[in-house]
Amino acid sequence: MGLKLFLDSADRTAWAECLPLGLFSGITTNPSLLKASKESSEIINFRRFVKEAEQLGIKELHIQAWGETATKIIDCGFALAQLATPSIKVFIKIPITKNGTKAAKILIASNIAVTLTACFEAEQALIASALGASYIAAYLGRINDHGKDGEKELISMQKILKESESNCQLLVASIRNKSEITRLSHQGINNFTIRKEIAQDLFNVKATIEAADLFEKDAL
Repeated sequence: MGLKLFLDSADRTAWAECLPLGLFSGITTNPSLLKASKESSEIINFRRFVKEAEQLGIKELHIQAWGETATKIIDCGFALAQLATPSIKVFIKIPITKNGTKAAKILIASNIAVTLTACFEAEQALIASALGASYIAAYLGRINDHGKDGEKELISMQKILKESESNCQLLVASIRNKSEITRLSHQGINNFTIRKEIAQDLFNVKATIEAADLFEKDAL
């Protein structure tokens, strides 16, 4: 299974800037990203999201369901899942809480793809594996902020998923710099969701830029 990058953004300007690069398999969003981009959480707005993502060639769109109870999360998840098209798959993001896992169980049983999110501890990979989630999104930077070794936790999660023969994939979020992607890739972790700034920094290689400029000068 090859490397997959996702753009972690609800900013359509960032979409237009980054997605044509061809690096990204999908987009991940959540209510906080929507709020930061001044986007509403209304279904009609998500329909526009899906249409624009589809036009930009995206294959996966991860949208977070919300609700104060498991029933409300389930209803929201079903509504969001209906936004899928023949060319773009919608994954329903759900935090790993008791209400979240109750909702995830029902959605997964209805053949709806679920990404469990807000993962901070390796043991939470056990929940994702047992439920049969498609992805588990772990917050690398924020795990570090809580005083733990984020990379060590993620490597443990990956080991749990592999040794339990789970089809669930680890999706690394809250990435602070591109070197974290390199180190985790060496550990067999292949799915990363990144901000626009990290995507831009992947191309920030001075020697390559200088070489390309020289090629252009010599071509003239």
